[in-house]
Amino acid sequence: MLDYLVRNACLHGENGLVDIAVKGGKIVEIAKAISTEAPSFDASGQLISCGFVESHLHLDKACILDRAKNETGTLAGAISAVANAKSGFTEDDIYRRGARVIEKAITEGTNAIRTHVEIDPGIGLAGFNAVKCLKEDYAWAMDIEICVFPQEGLFNYPGTEELLREALENGADLLGGCPYMDTDPNGQILRLFEMARQYDVDLDFHLDFDLDGSWRHLDEVARQSIAFGWQGRVMIGHVTKLSVLPKAELEDTIALMRDAGIGLTVLPATDLFLTGRDHEHSVPRGVAPAHKIAHHGVCCTIATNNVLNPFTPYGDCSLSRMANLYANVSQLSTQAELENCFAMIADAPAKLLGRSTKIAVGEAASFIILPAQSRAQVVSEISRPVWGMKDGRVTFEHPAAKLFRP
Repeated sequence: MLDYLVRNACLHGENGLVDIAVKGGKIVEIAKAISTEAPSFDASGQLISCGFVESHLHLDKACILDRAKNETGTLAGAISAVANAKSGFTEDDIYRRGARVIEKAITEGTNAIRTHVEIDPGIGLAGFNAVKCLKEDYAWAMDIEICVFPQEGLFNYPGTEELLREALENGADLLGGCPYMDTDPNGQILRLFEMARQYDVDLDFHLDFDLDGSWRHLDEVARQSIAFGWQGRVMIGHVTKLSVLPKAELEDTIALMRDAGIGLTVLPATDLFLTGRDHEHSVPRGVAPAHKIAHHGVCCTIATNNVLNPFTPYGDCSLSRMANLYANVSQLSTQAELENCFAMIADAPAKLLGRSTKIAVGEAASFIILPAQSRAQVVSEISRPVWGMKDGRVTFEHPAAKLFRP
């Protein structure tokens, strides 16, 4: 007896519709027509896909617009507003706000998240403890990876390193950095690589968040990635400087990233909102050209970053919307370009988090149904998932909209 059956699904790369049989949390059969009396969901020809993966999110500082305003709209204004608000954060408060975001993400088809959590003597381990509880409580629908990092600096904020180490010793999955906030940026980069080697964890940096192409921290991160043998274990986020590089310099940078095994996460909503504030006209977009970089084999992902806070005062946790936003900004329109955008919210981040993207016999029964017939259509139409399952358990459903004709 099967546990569940998904009928009439459109599977990427397959001709015709298929049924997918589930038992014990796994896919046990894929065929044109499967007979069973088990509970079922009729996909009605809609696309089945592994769930979306959120590769860069901040659960600990989400949904705080009621207490933190960015009056200038700048990066400095956002950092200051959140730093001031953090004094009022409690574990219960962070948990409630994080749960709100996770539940929105589940219903938007996401079933894995890498979340960055701020660690410093001001907030202590409150954010880490709260997110650690969220990770356990929502494991039925969401896999959560915790990246602890020093948002307000490392060497300029004594006590931060000790707290980062405590978090790594108590369940944090990886280590992040924010060199542009430190009095010794290169020193922070080196120390984080030393800690990553000691704890055997990956690294994920907030990097180069401005539009001045004359200097950057990317080169030092690349140098240390090679020196420590950490190729394939380092991601960098934002890197808005990449958006202003001439073609030749961008090509050199792509070669550097490939040699150092560094991946890139672009965060369109935040980068568009914060960058170019000093321009009165011809405002630059500030979004790194991930599609060009991915074309050369570099791991590139598109992510949300923040939801309803001073860095990004909007958001619904929809990664199909974020992929569409990126496609708009980058002026992408062909089938191949839009499918690549889909890959940057599904395949690439899944690989980054060590998850399978296969819908095949023997794989986990974790997937979503999208009202589309192709991955490109999901991006172009911002298709919202209608149903989802994780490890053989149905996690959400959106009833189809109804029209009431006269």
